[in-house]
Amino acid sequence: QVQLIESGGRLVQAGGSLRLSCVISGRTFSIVAMAWFRQVPGKEREFVAATRWIGDSTYYGDSVKGRFTISRDNARNTLYLQMNSLRPEDTARYSCAASRADYSSYSAQWKYDYWGQGTQVTVSA
Repeated sequence: QVQLIESGGRLVQAGGSLRLSCVISGRTFSIVAMAWFRQVPGKEREFVAATRWIGDSTYYGDSVKGRFTISRDNARNTLYLQMNSLRPEDTARYSCAASRADYSSYSAQWKYDYWGQGTQVTVSA
């Protein structure tokens, strides 16, 4: 099993920056890739960004390209999401997820085996 705990979400003004963290524990050796998703009540969960746990491959959703950066610290078993130029439409609950399988892409929810509880990000206009 793998446990994921997110932190860093808070209220921020539009144009501001925020960094989210996701600490991973448990069978971390089984992880192939990790991602951030976000969800607003009443809407489908949206892919934000993903990274392979080994190597330099990263993937981004169109709505965050150029503003958000996903990174990781393997030694600390921590995943990060640096969010810059935040907009009110970025308001959502952000969750990290871990995949045990090797895929050519990682934007689909079904590819992930473990999920955190999420952290709330609210961007005021």
